[in-house]
Amino acid sequence: MDPSKAEEPHLRHVETDVLIPKMMREKAKERCVQNVEAFNSCCKDAGFFMVFKCREENAALKECLTLHYQDPAFYEECKQEYLREKLEFQQTGIPARNRKQKIPTSM
Repeated sequence: MDPSKAEEPHLRHVETDVLIPKMMREKAKERCVQNVEAFNSCCKDAGFFMVFKCREENAALKECLTLHYQDPAFYEECKQEYLREKLEFQQTGIPARNRKQKIPTSM
């Protein structure tokens, strides 16, 4: 057995197939921000005809996102971040979204 696999915590089906891919989608959108903005701008300008007028922007956005979705290193990065958040939640009982809104300690 691979020693690195023995140390790694077991992930449930919902974590590997839903939660980590959700994190990947969010991070990929941040990394493809130029493509997202170009597509959104095109859609706003084109209105009802966006399906026809924004094909190039949509294709560029899909290509950028797919590049990240298929990258095993990116998946591993998101998985490790998920595991850190999960461990911190188990230790503190505070969800990640609430931890990000920390109150300043000094006034």
